[in-house]
Amino acid sequence: MDLGIKGRKALVCASSQGLGYACATALAREGAIVTINGRDRAKLADASAAIAAATGGELRWIAADLTDASARGELIAACGESDILITNNAGPPPGLFETWDEAAWLGAVNANMLPALMLIRGLLPGMRARKFGRIVNITSAMVKTPLAPMGLSTAARAALTAACKALVPEIAADNVTINNLLPERFDTPRQEKMAQLAVALKGITYEEARAEIADSIAAKRFGRPEEFGDACAFLCAAQAGFISGQNLQLDGGSYRGLI
Repeated sequence: MDLGIKGRKALVCASSQGLGYACATALAREGAIVTINGRDRAKLADASAAIAAATGGELRWIAADLTDASARGELIAACGESDILITNNAGPPPGLFETWDEAAWLGAVNANMLPALMLIRGLLPGMRARKFGRIVNITSAMVKTPLAPMGLSTAARAALTAACKALVPEIAADNVTINNLLPERFDTPRQEKMAQLAVALKGITYEEARAEIADSIAAKRFGRPEEFGDACAFLCAAQAGFISGQNLQLDGGSYRGLI
């Protein structure tokens, strides 16, 4: 299927590795002109070269810390003509409610809510004027299935989801959509860290920790990043213009709720 986004400009945040990298790869393969983002210039240069080699696509990269308002402003200025925006940022580590002070909660909001909203605010006018926009927020399964150790992530990402849902009816007539991807247990560096945490807490081997995590998924395996990237690319397609305000869970069938 031709997704109709060849030549469209895309900004993919936090995309030098993991799920952001997978999304950038999928969009580049569809012919989008992709700008990737991260904080490490060397990693960005390597990722850009690797994606370009794998897809034949046109890649650019911009180093910017999304938690820094000034850096966000520079990113918006450089990517002001983006038709596609994929928001993403590393989530806070798991922990205990009693240890999270005000600074911890503000840190979560400043990492996993405000950057996405400010990028949307900066790029949305252009999308509306051009009558084409696709915004996809990479959030988390924790938005629908909160777990106490992930409270910081749950709160900030759920707030982002609510703010974007409220915006959807205001922009739908301009062919601009906002959707959210809710991943769980994809085989990325994030899951490597979670396995290492299990090793430290439970005294088990890394292989045992990986197997335990995979067994918690109904599909009995980790998700593949390319599966995530392809789902993201479809939500950015010309054919996806009637899909907006949705939370698409990519969790191997693990979510037990109805809605």
